[in-house]
Amino acid sequence: MANQPVQTLENHVRQDPWITTVLVLSVAALITAIVALFMTGVRTAAAATAVAALATGLGSFMARGYSLKVQDRVIRLEMRLRLAQVLPADLKGRIAEFTLGQLIALRFASDAELPALAKKVLDEKIEKKSDIKKLIKDWQADWHRV
Repeated sequence: MANQPVQTLENHVRQDPWITTVLVLSVAALITAIVALFMTGVRTAAAATAVAALATGLGSFMARGYSLKVQDRVIRLEMRLRLAQVLPADLKGRIAEFTLGQLIALRFASDAELPALAKKVLDEKIEKKSDIKKLIKDWQADWHRV
């Protein structure tokens, strides 16, 4: 993408300040509502505020979790299709052996290095995403992550 810095192993993790802000505000509202609830006694308004703050926080966590799950499923599909295109015939039959974590890590590899790297990951049973990402020489940026 234009005007984007070069993406590497060191800077590829995406942090969304908005979701963090919503979660911090939800926790602060929940704490405030619980304190008000205990200071004023059980009052309908304080109880309703506590429930609303809790629901907002839980809803935010759930929405984030759902979007990450969908993203993982899309990555799995994308990588299986990509592997089917770039792997040699002897490795195509092993595509189903990849774990989701391995596929997520391999997506940053270029098409040129993907076949050799995929073989190494399967043969050496490399499971940790961070270990796989460290093996990538030609990093391909992914700026469309959730």
